[in-house]
Amino acid sequence: MARVQTLSEAERSPGIPHALAAQELTARLPHIVLEARRVAASVSHGIHGRRRAGPGESFWQFRPFMSGESATRVDWRRSARDGRLYVREREWEAAHSIYLWADRSASMGFVSSLAAQSKVERALVLTLALSETLVDAGERVGLMGLVPPRASRNIVERFVELIAKDAAGHNADLPAAEALPPLSEAVLVSDFLVEPPAFDAVVGQLAARGARGHAIMIIDPVEETFPFTGQAELEDPEAGLRLRIGDAVLWGEDYRRRIAIHRDAIGAALKRRGWTLTLHHTDRPASEAALRVLTQLSAARGGRSGLIGARGG
Repeated sequence: MARVQTLSEAERSPGIPHALAAQELTARLPHIVLEARRVAASVSHGIHGRRRAGPGESFWQFRPFMSGESATRVDWRRSARDGRLYVREREWEAAHSIYLWADRSASMGFVSSLAAQSKVERALVLTLALSETLVDAGERVGLMGLVPPRASRNIVERFVELIAKDAAGHNADLPAAEALPPLSEAVLVSDFLVEPPAFDAVVGQLAARGARGHAIMIIDPVEETFPFTGQAELEDPEAGLRLRIGDAVLWGEDYRRRIAIHRDAIGAALKRRGWTLTLHHTDRPASEAALRVLTQLSAARGGRSGLIGARGG
């Protein structure tokens, strides 16, 4: 899929080599980290963590002893206070494994005057915000192809360091096709402007062992509405190709139809594996997509994890 720009825009800006764009993105990482932490803080009020009973060491609550339970579960010190039998329950600590991946390929560098930031910056903001929020909730989080899931409290700093050093990641518009462990989950953040069969193959491989997943499709509003007029041309920033299309108004209807077909194909590939798709426009707050995916992560586990709390209206 190609991005679109007006002919006059193309003449004014001949394009930035992708290597240079990658360097500029690296320089923007401190700002991206600050924005990610702001987003994480804005959604944290709806996160309770893994507060449910189960194997672990952290105390959760006392509850009355139930007939049929083993007497070894009785907390005799607490029971002695009022003559009733109580059981000490501990918090569930079987951390979940979640793999994140953010597209940093050339097409993600696009930003229009209608957007708050480029697609790649928004993808990284969401990835880092989700990583911090999930770790704070007790989950183990990894970067696909770079580091396995962990529950490090400095997870954002660690991820930023890995991203800055990962030069190869700037040329990959899909994650590596590697089967994820059973019961794990993946979160893919991209514009998914790739051939649907290639996307279908990768998702199929990631889900081959039963992993669940969630995709966030990053969309610049201009890419969806195609509000161009006059003579225009298509530009493929990854292949360096340009195609004059003539009158943008006449071509726009076909463009929007093709975008809809492409999006349906991406959605169908995800649906076949039971994965979810979230559409996120870069003129909307990043917190909207983050909260939606956190809700989907909780729902995928049947609401048993307690990751998302029932706060607010």
